[in-house]
Amino acid sequence: MTHKRHQGQPPPPPPPSLDPDSQEPVAAAAPPEAEATGPSEVDVWKDRHLRLAAEYDNFRKRTTKERTEVWSRAQAELVSRLADALDDLSRFAHIDPADIDSKTLHDGVDLVERKVWKELEAAGVTRIDQAGVPFDPNVHEAVTTGAATKPEEDHTVGQVVQPGYKMRDTLLRPARVVVLTWQGH
Repeated sequence: MTHKRHQGQPPPPPPPSLDPDSQEPVAAAAPPEAEATGPSEVDVWKDRHLRLAAEYDNFRKRTTKERTEVWSRAQAELVSRLADALDDLSRFAHIDPADIDSKTLHDGVDLVERKVWKELEAAGVTRIDQAGVPFDPNVHEAVTTGAATKPEEDHTVGQVVQPGYKMRDTLLRPARVVVLTWQGH
């Protein structure tokens, strides 16, 4: 038996789905109406959050890269400032000792040291090497103690064993010192 549909008639509805256990017809799900109108407020906030998180991550990566580049440029600038002094030092290191007297060698090394210090001071480096000043644990490291000859010398630096260095306000290495203590003679 063939059924012919007349032109202009809608097609017949599909047969109902059957539940596999009970073999009873299952009602069709209602078409979603709310989703058709656009994204929900939650979706908008999620999207905004994801965009802000991505922007922050990009900012963090960019600033880390910029900080690394600035640090590399600063190091390169300091080394280039020291290049002349390093060249002079290299020349002195390769002189045949038989061709130079000790005074000339001493004067040359002194000249190189002054060149190095000129550039280090321009970069903000200072040397901590004073004796007779009060002991300061923020810039001094006590390696031993010595006897003070008078009470005013108690807790003062008697000798600098190894100088310390600061770069502006940052301690690079504390000065290693002998601290004088008054024994009360």
